[in-house]
Amino acid sequence: MNKDFKMVATTLFGLEEVLADELRKLGAKEVKVGIRSVSFRGDKGFMYKANIALRTAVRILKPIKTCKVYDEEDLYEAIQKIKWEKYLEVDGTFAIGAVVNSKNFTTNSHYISLKSKDAIADYFRHKYSKRPNVDLKYPDVKVHVHIQKDWCTISLDSSGDSLHKRGYRSATNIAPINEVLAAGMVLLSGYTGDENFIDPMCGSGTILIEAAMIANRIPANINRKHFAFENWKDYDEDLYFIIQDALLKKIQSSHFKIMGFDKAPSAVSKAKQNIINANLDEFVGVHHVNFFNSTKEVFGNTTILFNPPYGERLNIDTDEFYKKIGDTLKHNYPNSTAWLITSDIQALKHVGLRTSKRIPLKNADLECRFVKYELYEGSRKLKKNKEEAED
Repeated sequence: MNKDFKMVATTLFGLEEVLADELRKLGAKEVKVGIRSVSFRGDKGFMYKANIALRTAVRILKPIKTCKVYDEEDLYEAIQKIKWEKYLEVDGTFAIGAVVNSKNFTTNSHYISLKSKDAIADYFRHKYSKRPNVDLKYPDVKVHVHIQKDWCTISLDSSGDSLHKRGYRSATNIAPINEVLAAGMVLLSGYTGDENFIDPMCGSGTILIEAAMIANRIPANINRKHFAFENWKDYDEDLYFIIQDALLKKIQSSHFKIMGFDKAPSAVSKAKQNIINANLDEFVGVHHVNFFNSTKEVFGNTTILFNPPYGERLNIDTDEFYKKIGDTLKHNYPNSTAWLITSDIQALKHVGLRTSKRIPLKNADLECRFVKYELYEGSRKLKKNKEEAED
């Protein structure tokens, strides 16, 4: 019988509540929101499920020790007190990742990683006269050290590579959007697959793929080749496949259109290849179209969601560019809800449409706003009068 234990799912700034909602729906217990993280409880099977299914998690950590530390020697001693043979063979391999936010530590995260590595190596050397090797690419065990003020949490990283590496993206354009951020934006928009979806500047197709997986209830990381927990001493392969099969049985087909446009033929080609890699080519269409020359050709309510250039990526007149975005949305896309993310807050003013939501997010190190526009056929006032007349 597997026992519940505490886990921590890390995420991107602004997606904490989205991740918490995902965890609750997945069946997590004692869900608590932190800063770029959400803690929860579950058993070994749930840890497997969280890695496979969560869309807005970056990694799933299993804490094995929490204590106070005031300097590097305290950290070294704390790590030495862990019975590492429970998790790692003396002939195995390991790697260390560290995050430090404490005035007690003037050294950087890399130094803390090296100090932690020495502590684990010395533990085995003193006890077994030999030590496991470091393997930064494919370690048997990846250890995560997090120091926040006086508190240190030492965890096993059950994910390995960041969970944004879904396994479907083989071709990219300039500054492709992170898959976790793309999925988070789709979830924040409220899109569930019950209406049409358009990314009018789709680039390599990441937003389209994440939207299609959400619409069809496809687990986010079903295309991943490997998770770190598969190397753990207590890995249960039978349980893993039971969890995976249960998630696959929940897949269902959405019958609404999911479409992407891009004016660059190279982008269209890359998007199509990535969509094929994700096994979604029957659900997603990508077209060589300049958004500014396009019109809404699908019937019914439509979610439009995109990541336009910020000026950081391309040398353009962003004020004029964003004005054209607003004009195109206003005149050519009635009865739609449009969302876009940008770090260019000044250019955003030139869209010329009233935002109904503005959500702070970060795209890599860029402070961004994820904004919503509600687009009606005719004016907002006419729509309101029509709805009141129908009531």
